Amino acid sequence: MLEDRIVYINDKFVPWNEANVHIMSHSFGRGSAIFEVLSVHKTKNGKSVYRLDEHVKRFFRTAGLLKMKIPLSDDQLSKVISETLTQNSVENGFIKVIGYYPQISFTIMPPQEELTISVFVVNPEEDLGGLDMSFEQGTRVCISKWRKLDPQTVPITAKAAANYLNGMLAQMEARERGFNHGIMLDSQGFIAEGGTESIFLVIKNQLFTPARGTVLESITRKSILEIADTIGIEAHEERLLPESLFEADEIFLAGTAVRVYPVGKIEDRIIEQTPGPITRKLAALVEEITSGHNEQFSNWMF
Repeated sequence: MLEDRIVYINDKFVPWNEANVHIMSHSFGRGSAIFEVLSVHKTKNGKSVYRLDEHVKRFFRTAGLLKMKIPLSDDQLSKVISETLTQNSVENGFIKVIGYYPQISFTIMPPQEELTISVFVVNPEEDLGGLDMSFEQGTRVCISKWRKLDPQTVPITAKAAANYLNGMLAQMEARERGFNHGIMLDSQGFIAEGGTESIFLVIKNQLFTPARGTVLESITRKSILEIADTIGIEAHEERLLPESLFEADEIFLAGTAVRVYPVGKIEDRIIEQTPGPITRKLAALVEEITSGHNEQFSNWMF
C-alpha cells in the first residue's frame, strides 16, 4: 500500500503521507516541476533499475534547459535513487524523481534557482490497482486533433510537468472517442508521439520512428533503436506522414510503463497481425534485458 512507502525529500526519508507541498507552491500553481520515471525489475541478481544513468542524465538535461539547479551531483542523485529503492520493498515497479519549487509564490518567476528533490517508489499492482494492458490484444489508437507542442514555444525535450497538459488533452480526446491512446502530429503535420509514448512503425520488415526535434528524447525509444541495430533490423528516424499509419505492417508504442505495446487498431483500421513478428521479437528482447538474462545489455541494469 502507498501508505507503507518511504519517500526521499532533500536529505531525509519520510513516510508517504508526509510527502506534502503547499497548494500555493510555485510548482503547483505554475507547473514548474520536472521529473523522471524509471522502471524497477526483479532480476536473477536482485532488483535492478533500467538505464539509471540515462535517466539521471536526462533529468539534469531538463533542468539545464529550464535554467534550474539541482542541489546534487549526478552521482549523488543516482545514490539517492538506489537508497530510496532499498528503503521500499518493491521488486517490480516504478521510481519517480521530481524536482520542484515548494515555496509559496504568486509570480511567474520561480522563487529560487535550486530545486527540492523527491524520490518515490511504487508497485503498480499493489499500490495503483495494476496497469490495464494486454500485449496479445494490443491497444486502440486514434490520430488526435491536438498537435504536439512546437519546439519554438517551449523546450519539448524537457520532461516538465507543464508540457504534459499537451499529452493529457490527446489522451482525453482518445478516451472520449473510444480509443486507448491518442497519437499527436507535430505542428507541420508529421507524426510525433503519443501522450506519454513513442511510436514505431514496421514497414516491409524495416523499423521507422519519428525523427528527433519534435518529440521527447525517450530512453525506451533510444533503447529499441540500439537493440534493433544489434539484431540486424534496419531502423530509420525520419519525418513520417500520418498516411504511414495506414500502410504499416505493424505499429507499436514504447515507453517506461508500456515497454513495447502493440497497436491492434488505428482509427478504423484493424491491424490483422497483432502483435507482429518484429514487435514480438523486440518485446521479447526487452523482457530478456530487464529480467537480467541478456549479457550483451547487462550494463543497462543497475
